[in-house]
Amino acid sequence: MDNMTQILELAVALLLAGAVTGILAGVFGVGGGAITVPVLFEAFTFTGVADEVRMPLAVGTSLAVIIPTSIRSARAHARRGAVDRDVLKIWAVPLMAGVIIGAGVARYAPPLVFQIAFIIVAVIVSVKLLFGRQSWKISDTMPARPFVAAMGSVVGLLSALMGVGGGSLSTLILTLYGRPIHTAVATSAGVGVIISIPGAIGYVLAGWGQPNLPPDAIGYVSLIGFALVVPATLITAPIGAALAHQLPRRALEISFGLFLTLVSIRFIVAAFS
Repeated sequence: MDNMTQILELAVALLLAGAVTGILAGVFGVGGGAITVPVLFEAFTFTGVADEVRMPLAVGTSLAVIIPTSIRSARAHARRGAVDRDVLKIWAVPLMAGVIIGAGVARYAPPLVFQIAFIIVAVIVSVKLLFGRQSWKISDTMPARPFVAAMGSVVGLLSALMGVGGGSLSTLILTLYGRPIHTAVATSAGVGVIISIPGAIGYVLAGWGQPNLPPDAIGYVSLIGFALVVPATLITAPIGAALAHQLPRRALEISFGLFLTLVSIRFIVAAFS
């Protein structure tokens, strides 16, 4: 296989991944990082990126990709009036603080840290969605403001390590505190916007000057990966948002749970193979 054929196959794979990412962003209120990170990881493996920078490069590039995807998804949900703006106002600063800490950790953490964080969170969320019942609630209302803020910082930290927009975590939290699934999904799209921008900037800084990065990378963000995935996500995110508002609550929960289960399996294989 010549170099041109390899490049074309890589481009097609990333464009298809971007299309799927956009739909997932709209349907589940996530930035699509749970699909983008493993796809980019495999793409970087295929192109010979060094082991020690492959995972943080996939995570950082995913956060950059999430920026336009989350913005478009959040706007689509906001037009339907489903976003809980009060929660977003409380979470904004703590989310960004958690992301900054996570980006700092990324400069020194081994690849296994990112994969384990992804697996643990995805398994917890998928169990809740697949087997949980409406009675699985902590309360019908959100807790006191300081506690809500603390939860936001944890969401930001874990999202920065996972390369996701925080949709899975924020959706879990909001449903446990009595928010309807459609409101939780729509609000999570807004969370993705707050996380992705400082997250991408943080990974650029965390990877700045690191050895063995590919020539197109700015820190831990791949410009080629960003350029190929983003256009497809922008086209398909509104389609996913429209689909989310047509699905029954339980169908949306099961779909999200199965999606996270598949991602968990993928990362378990990657982490322990």
